[in-house]
Amino acid sequence: MSELLLTRRLRPVDLYVVDALLAVVVGAALCAYAALESPESGGLVEPVWVSVLTGLAIGLPLAVRRRFPVAVTVTVSLTTTIALATGVIPNFAAAAPSASLALAFYTLAVATPPRWSLPVAASCLTAVVAALAATGGNLWSGAFAVVYGAVMTMPGWLIGWTLRERRAHAARQSEQVTRQAVAEERLRIARELHDIVAHTMSLIVVKAAVGNHVAEASPQEARDALRVIEATGRGALLEMRRALGMLRDDAPYAPVPGLAELPALAGQASFGDVDARLEVTGTAPQEEVPESVGLAVYRIVQESLTNVVKHAAPATCRVEVTIGPAEVRVEVTDDGRRPIRAQGTGHGLIGMRERVGAHGGAFTAAACPGGGFAVTATLPYTPVEVPA
Repeated sequence: MSELLLTRRLRPVDLYVVDALLAVVVGAALCAYAALESPESGGLVEPVWVSVLTGLAIGLPLAVRRRFPVAVTVTVSLTTTIALATGVIPNFAAAAPSASLALAFYTLAVATPPRWSLPVAASCLTAVVAALAATGGNLWSGAFAVVYGAVMTMPGWLIGWTLRERRAHAARQSEQVTRQAVAEERLRIARELHDIVAHTMSLIVVKAAVGNHVAEASPQEARDALRVIEATGRGALLEMRRALGMLRDDAPYAPVPGLAELPALAGQASFGDVDARLEVTGTAPQEEVPESVGLAVYRIVQESLTNVVKHAAPATCRVEVTIGPAEVRVEVTDDGRRPIRAQGTGHGLIGMRERVGAHGGAFTAAACPGGGFAVTATLPYTPVEVPA
């Protein structure tokens, strides 16, 4: 547990310092002390320098366990096996090298995939258990040596494997969230571009057709149509630059259209032979409506007027925007006649429905019983604080 807390809180440089301390204290010092113990059966009594060298050989590799996890695990395991097999470390003192093995196994499981770490850990554990069973007599023979070796070393591998799986799961979740955010951002920009292009191109096509039709009979009216086309095109270019500028980190900030721009939007509809009558009422000030909700209202009205220009002009269109203390209600109704194929299908209605759904609101679009078409949207919101 302390190893996990250190891994979370310390920087990489600090972790190497911790590993060095573990190598000296837990590994070298304890293992050297274990090697200095004399066998109970009166076996090999090696020189002191051999005991110290054995402890260093088992403990010091832990200092680089994060950089070379497989090599460190194999080195510590082989050194421990030789020390136990030769009696340099008595079997009753096997707990000291087991601590080094546990740390090595933990790092091995964290740093390498299970298909590599598990065979390496199993092979190393087998060698250590064999040394315990071969040199310990009845006390360490057979099943007891296997159980002791597994209990002392395998929890380190299991903890490391668990931590690796948790990190992998967190990475997959983070990647999924990133992909979802990218997809939502692309969809948002696509909706913006669709609304801008569909609205402006509809007006441009209508005025271009008018200008072409009256070019010879009424040059002044043709010039008026060209001016409308020019103004509409310039406005569309500005909005497209703003929408595409959201893809760049260094793009200058430009205010998004909102409730304040609705009168100008209704005025543009008149260029397409639509008598748009706008009425904005409510009990809450427009300044308390969040920018995202104001943009959604603007785009819904824009798309609705575009559909009227494209499918129902000449017509009269009534736009009612009611600003409540917790929601904005938009209702766009026209009295035009539409072709059957234009009754409620297309990317424009899908985009409006997605905008409303993103704010948790309700959206309907259907033909009116007495003729015409109605679009209704309700967008809930949390009022923003307006500076006094």
